Formats: sequence, C-alpha cells, structure tokens
Amino acid sequence: MLTISNAEVIYSRVILVLKGLSLHVPEGKIVALLGANGAGKSTTLKAISGLLKSEEGEVSSGSIEFMGEKINNLDPEEIVRRGIFQVMEGRRVFEDLTIDENLTVGGHTRKDAAGFKRDKDLVYDYFPRLRERRNQLSGFLSGGEQQMLAIGRALMARPKLMLLDEPSLGIAPLLVQEIFQLIKKINAEEKTTILLVEQNANVAFSICDHAYIMEGGRVAMSGTTEQLKSNDDVKEFYLGMGEGHDKKSYRDLKSYKRRKRWL
Repeated sequence: MLTISNAEVIYSRVILVLKGLSLHVPEGKIVALLGANGAGKSTTLKAISGLLKSEEGEVSSGSIEFMGEKINNLDPEEIVRRGIFQVMEGRRVFEDLTIDENLTVGGHTRKDAAGFKRDKDLVYDYFPRLRERRNQLSGFLSGGEQQMLAIGRALMARPKLMLLDEPSLGIAPLLVQEIFQLIKKINAEEKTTILLVEQNANVAFSICDHAYIMEGGRVAMSGTTEQLKSNDDVKEFYLGMGEGHDKKSYRDLKSYKRRKRWL
C-alpha cells in the first residue's frame, strides 16, 4: 500500500533529518516505527501526510508512493481524500468543541450522509466512553479519552491508511493497553492499514505485524514482530531484557554493525 524509497527530508533547507529512508507498509497490516526521540519517526509520518510544508520541511529526494501513485508533492487535504489520515502526537482534539462535533469535523470531506451517520455510530460502538459523553467539551476529557476521540475522528474519514503518532504518550498504563487492543480490533474488523510510531516497543509488538527500528534518520533494523522480539540486541536495547545498560546508541550494537556491512 505504501512504499518509501530512499527518502531524504530537509528542514529550512539546511537540517537533514531523514537520510535515505526506505520502508514498505503492506495493505491490511499494522507496521510499527520504533526508535528514540530524534530518530526521525514523526518526520516520516509528516512526510507521508504532507504536513512538512507547515514546518519548512520538504522531501528533497526519493519518493513516497501510495497505492502505486507518487504523493510527495500533494497538499495535505488531497492526501486525506486519497485515504491517508494522521493522528498527531499529543492528540490535538478541538478542546472547545464537543465530542460529537469533533467527530463531525473528522468526516468533513465526506458527502455520503447515510454512511457518515453509520460511521459515527461505529465510532461510538468502538469507544462507548465517548458515547456517554458525546455532548461534553473535549477539553474536559482525560488524556486516554482524548486519544480515543482522536482515533475516532480519524475513522470518520474512512482512511485506507491511518498514521498513529505516539498513541501511548501521556496515558495511564491500563488505558494504553485498552487503546492498543482497540487499534488492533479496528485493523482486523475495518481492514484499516496502520503505520504506528511508538517508543514503547513492548506495547507496539503486542499488536504489530512488522516493525522498523530507526536511528539517526535511517532504518537500523527491520523484521517481523517475532524476528525482532527474539533478537538479542532488540531485547537488550528496547525491551529491557538485557544487561547492557551502558550502551548509548543502537549503532553500538552488533546487529546494527552487521546491517551496515550488508548495505
């Protein structure tokens, strides 16, 4: 569904953030982007959704293709119409609007009234807490409830590909588990392909099919969930199951060095 080939992203024409990034997102799957702060994960999502322009960023080389068509230079609204919707880090709900009004905004590009109503009911079925509070201002919701609303608002656009940026950020652990299980359920039942950016590797591995580990704007390692979970370096550096707490960078680990020899 989505292919990024040797993409470079530059900000303000001087700051190179993505450095030849390549990845694939198969239709119907959940793919995770993992890595520390500054690895380039959020920049990757903004490159896909067309939001780089608002931050003086651009894809300076390489290509991003969605459903076989290049989307590098499209405006964000056109990218949404083609079926990509990004749920931003920090949720970004409209705090002065009610839950119901936020969901209406999410489907503003749609013209099918019957389908619009059906999908709003579907969102409330997935997130019963939102139905209970549908006329409440969104600014009074908890962080977890706002994250549910942000995902529900994305569903209102009927996306083929949903981009989720750090959905666990600032949310209580019990709610994180609930939200991630709902993400998995949406993927299974609605056939929505999902590209997930997450720092919490354990929770990402609980739902994703494939993952890419990013470091310094590049892919350091990739594989299926099972392959990465069984890798000693991933266990040590991301899953807290090793003893090498003095390591400062994934580049110091043997798998990254092996990858560099392969490239």
